Amino acid sequence: MERVKRIIDSNPALSETIVILNFTELQKSIAAGESQTLELKKSTAEKERACRSMCALANGQGGQVVFGVTPFGKVVGQKVTDRTMEELAQEFQGFEPPLSVQLQRIPLSEGDGRGLEVLIVQVDRVAYAPVSFRGIPYERVLNTTRVMPRVNYQRLLIESMHTTDRWEMQPAFGCSVDDLDSREIVVTLEESIRRGRSVDPGTRDTLAVLRGLGLLVNGEQLSRAAVALFCKDELALPEFPQFNLRVARFKGTTRDEFLDNRQYTGNAFALMRRAERFLIDWLPVASKIVPGKMARIDTPALPTEAVREALANAFIHRDYTSAAGSVAVALYDDRLEIISPGELHFGLTPDMLYQPHESKPWNPWIARVFYRRGLIETWGRGTLKIASLMQSAGLPVPVLHENTGSVLMTFKLQEQRGGVGKGVNVGVNVGVNVGVNALFADIQANPGHRASDMAATFKVTQRTIERRLKQLREAGKIEFIGSPKTGGYFSKQ
Repeated sequence: MERVKRIIDSNPALSETIVILNFTELQKSIAAGESQTLELKKSTAEKERACRSMCALANGQGGQVVFGVTPFGKVVGQKVTDRTMEELAQEFQGFEPPLSVQLQRIPLSEGDGRGLEVLIVQVDRVAYAPVSFRGIPYERVLNTTRVMPRVNYQRLLIESMHTTDRWEMQPAFGCSVDDLDSREIVVTLEESIRRGRSVDPGTRDTLAVLRGLGLLVNGEQLSRAAVALFCKDELALPEFPQFNLRVARFKGTTRDEFLDNRQYTGNAFALMRRAERFLIDWLPVASKIVPGKMARIDTPALPTEAVREALANAFIHRDYTSAAGSVAVALYDDRLEIISPGELHFGLTPDMLYQPHESKPWNPWIARVFYRRGLIETWGRGTLKIASLMQSAGLPVPVLHENTGSVLMTFKLQEQRGGVGKGVNVGVNVGVNVGVNALFADIQANPGHRASDMAATFKVTQRTIERRLKQLREAGKIEFIGSPKTGGYFSKQ
């Protein structure tokens, strides 16, 4: 035992714990058989193949390699000697970068004269992936280990550089403050102060505000994040063709025929408003008359907050390095799809996102500004919030898929009488009460706007807008903040 300790002490990659488990507990841990996080080996004679699996586990979700158990789950045990540990330590030298593992030795039974043990090697997911074994990277697919494809290797390399060399923190060469929407920047600051997420800097100078938001690099140079968030609406920037949005309403449940098809260019906030306007125009709204009230109650087919959270996630987590990709909103008779270019990173899977998980936004600078603007509440809870809102409304939780090069969230629509976008009870632009709801949604998405701005947006008279604003004020849903000349309307909810 003393020699084993010396072997472990001389190899920083190894650490050992002696764990006494009974035979039943051991069987429970391997009962489900090999999986994406568990590999079974009959003995350490298979140590080279086992190291390939350890490499794959380190590049994936982490897991265990168990020696002394057959692939069919039969516990046979083996002699674990000083020589066994030395050979393992030597084999572990093949990992690049060096891999740290934990060893657990489990006697099959107390007092067994044969001295048979099961040896468990615990491997955690590494932060500096990809790891290779003898110059070759491996990955885990279901319960098998394979050589990692080049595209996956490149993805892990990008993830490893995420902290110091990601797209959003690079200088936006060729762009200046003249390319930015100063009003959008001020509105973001005002909303952040109102929500208690920023301290008033005492200035509204564009560069000063951007500095306070942490969006300048190399001194006074605009970051790409600053341009993505605040470039002027509909301004064509040849360097950034990815600043666009595609929205479409399809007839039926396939993409065979369009009812509406649009494409927009602009900053992330402007594109979010465009997407919300499109959904306001096309999503069904169920209406009912409540006894004792003159106005009918309109309920959107999907919770507004859930859809807004999904849209915000699409812009926050999208892969901005892809010049060909764009956030897309596709509405069918039976479903709504929100598509974000890119992939899930850091070992996250669609199932994991609907469980408590660590927040790892792919564009944390952009995510931070969305948070300050009030478009997201807390990092790492977006999908959980969406699920909760849908369940509270008695609707199914949206399905999350990872396709090649994109992440797709699908909301199932309940069958509506008359179909999507048809009839007097459908389409938020129809009816006085529905117009008030549309105005409220616009104020939530675009805080700080004035009545004249809203009249231009909705293409109605300012008197009509002021009448609807009065209804919202009396209902306690909005408030006017600031002076009569420079202030604007904000949501109180």
